Amino acid sequence: MTENFKILTKYIKDMSSETPDIETFLFVKDNISKYQLNIDISSRPLKNKMVEVNTTLKFEDKEESKKKSYFEIVYASIVRINDEVKEKKDFQKIILCDVPTAIYPDLETSFLNLLHNSGHPGIKLEKKIDFQKLYEERFN
Repeated sequence: MTENFKILTKYIKDMSSETPDIETFLFVKDNISKYQLNIDISSRPLKNKMVEVNTTLKFEDKEESKKKSYFEIVYASIVRINDEVKEKKDFQKIILCDVPTAIYPDLETSFLNLLHNSGHPGIKLEKKIDFQKLYEERFN
């Protein structure tokens, strides 16, 4: 099977780590296990069958708390879609499943580096994100 797309380039489009003060840092250090990872994938068409796919990871505390840190990375991939791809569902699968799966190892490394360099060296992402499963849950 030939790939229906080619990743032309990928890069960190935006990265943010926000911890307002030392009290917050110490509070978060003790409570970071409550933080949740959220994923968002967006895209915008470019010219010549190219698409910009932005995969965003946010690591944040969903509970009401005055003391919290915020971590986010937006990882952009510029992708060329093959001419054979005509169906909307095929485009959706490429953008929501195939591209994020292909770039995830680099995205995960960059995101963990952000967390570690923000003073949380023990953080690990417990399980790999299964974009195929997320895609199937959304469209089935």
